[in-house]
Amino acid sequence: MSPTTAISLFCSSGIGDLALRRVGIDVLVANELVRERSDLFKNNFPTTHLIEGSIWEKRNEIINKTVELLKGRTLDFALVTPPCQGMSKNGRGKLLAEIRAGRRSKVDDRNMLIIPSLEIIKKLQPTTVVFENVPEMINTVIPFEDNLIGIVELIKLELSDWRVEAQIVEFADYGIPQKRQRLITVATKDERLLNSFNTEGTLFPKATHSANGCLFTEKWKTVRDVISDFEPLDALNKPKSEVNQLHYVPKLDKTKYFWVSNTPQGKSAFDNQCIECGCKKNPTHSARKNHEGVNRASIETPIHCLSCGKLLPRPVVTKNGQTRLMKGFTSAYKRMAWDSPASAITRNFPYACSDNKLHPEQNRTLSVLEALALHSIDPNEYKFEYINGKKAGSVAIRDTLGESVPPKFLEILFNYLR
Repeated sequence: MSPTTAISLFCSSGIGDLALRRVGIDVLVANELVRERSDLFKNNFPTTHLIEGSIWEKRNEIINKTVELLKGRTLDFALVTPPCQGMSKNGRGKLLAEIRAGRRSKVDDRNMLIIPSLEIIKKLQPTTVVFENVPEMINTVIPFEDNLIGIVELIKLELSDWRVEAQIVEFADYGIPQKRQRLITVATKDERLLNSFNTEGTLFPKATHSANGCLFTEKWKTVRDVISDFEPLDALNKPKSEVNQLHYVPKLDKTKYFWVSNTPQGKSAFDNQCIECGCKKNPTHSARKNHEGVNRASIETPIHCLSCGKLLPRPVVTKNGQTRLMKGFTSAYKRMAWDSPASAITRNFPYACSDNKLHPEQNRTLSVLEALALHSIDPNEYKFEYINGKKAGSVAIRDTLGESVPPKFLEILFNYLR
């Protein structure tokens, strides 16, 4: 039997492609623009032909090389994961009104990358295509043939010979110990999948987990399930392990350490109460939408105890002799909860001021090793090294994780689609 084949567009460092490898799919050709990412990919997927450069310029090369390597076979899969930074959080109607009124540019160039992607797909005719992007893609419009069209609508228009279904997927519902949502769009011509769609009404596998669990699903996997047995670290006294080079955290200065060390599990340092008199009645930090619909943190959150007047252990800055509350979201300097999934692992996971990334008990942020575990990656299956043997730095590691999705979900999806 011939191996199952695939191409991977916008492969980045190859974290998503781990899923394809896990289920035995042979990635023939991949494409990536950023050199640092492609060097990591090449070191981890040496048998894949990687084409470096802009997909606009390299689309014909991608097509021709894939046809050459297929040797007359059918291409089974395409994984397409274009950059998400240009996607809009605004509602479709508001976005169109802003564009037509001239208050917003018609397009972010990164959003246009779907066009060469679709050209490649139409030429290569893979049986099944998986697009992955942020949920905001469902609201994003681009100019196409003198009109504005939603990206999902464009996929359906251009791939009219495929059955297309788009779903916003919560990865925690598939046993990943991380709350992260992505818009997954599946397009297929596979007769078995089409028959399944006619029966089940979907091209997606059923969720295996839920918040509380029930007869048909298990409870969400939690932070405790995954990292509770990891070696303890401390951002002031023991920031790195002596036995595992990926188990390390940034040091915190004494001021930030003071805020963090007084923060309870599941709470933000912005909500810390008085350690001088024990008062628990100081108002906590809050946020609300302004007249433009933008969520803004309160500027009235107290930094001094309402009972004794002492400075609370809350994030503050002092300038010109004046001390004020540090600007930040209500989820900044916040401890994770042991018995819930982690929040999304972003490129800022090593920072205490990032979203909900303090360890549930220890005075520190997540280590790289813990982020890998919460991202469903075995450190033995991926090397953070370049093809020249040089090890990737912390910035490249956090970018690699933050720009990817947990490969466990893609593994489940591709296993189902096969």
